[in-house]
Amino acid sequence: MMAPDINNDGVSSCGCKGIRRCLVCEKFKGKTQTETREPEKTVHHFLYDAETKLAVCKDGDGEGASFPFPGVFLWENFISEEEEKELIGSMDQDVWNPSQSGRRKQDYGPKVNFKKKKVRLANFNGLPGLSEKLVMRMQQEPNLQGFQPVEQCNLDYHPQRGSAIDSHLDDSWLWGERLVTVNMLSETVLTMSLEEGLPERGLVGGIHVAVRLPRRCLVALYGEARHKWKHAIHREDIQERRVCSTYRELSAEFLPAGQQAELGAKLLDIALTFRGTPV
Repeated sequence: MMAPDINNDGVSSCGCKGIRRCLVCEKFKGKTQTETREPEKTVHHFLYDAETKLAVCKDGDGEGASFPFPGVFLWENFISEEEEKELIGSMDQDVWNPSQSGRRKQDYGPKVNFKKKKVRLANFNGLPGLSEKLVMRMQQEPNLQGFQPVEQCNLDYHPQRGSAIDSHLDDSWLWGERLVTVNMLSETVLTMSLEEGLPERGLVGGIHVAVRLPRRCLVALYGEARHKWKHAIHREDIQERRVCSTYRELSAEFLPAGQQAELGAKLLDIALTFRGTPV
């Protein structure tokens, strides 16, 4: 039996391929288990404390009770309720395309073949207009100074689809140091993971650090959290509809003095017109 086509309710659609699964395709394809998590014999669970910037052991067992967790910047109430309503209303007027693991997406960015390291400008016409004031607001924050995104990806999660995103590291050939996400409609948990553990701290085995994302917050990953720790959103952490917008900047290779500076300049010129439609 084939999976259903796109439905206006945003629930009865599936874009899963390969090993990816969601509740929709599990029902229609008779499959079970969605997320591909690393096989770990031992997993140490920590909770990120935004005030102290420490990962604090959930069990509080004393040994390895906490350790510094750099590379996460959390900005609560980054957008207002009115802005959230305006942003979601605008997104819902455009088509949401089915994506992997029960997500739906809208892309504003160049077409990229990461394996072949090719970037195409075709159909890319910039970031959406409503993002201009948000990007300007981001740039006022010292942690985001000079942040100039060339891609925006909107993702729609829904518990009835079993939406999730597997543990992964974002590309670092094209995308730069800071990954910035605005979390909307509901709170969730961003799970950071390290397979090899921290033996220097007596933590052997996998480590999960739960970063709580309040509704309407901004979260930025950089440094070790960007390049060393994988990140994921697990199915059980989507209790209501959640929409997020992730913004990505260019890597040094595409900035002035980089090998592909000319292409990078073209991408920035297009992106920052803020006249974009989903590609």
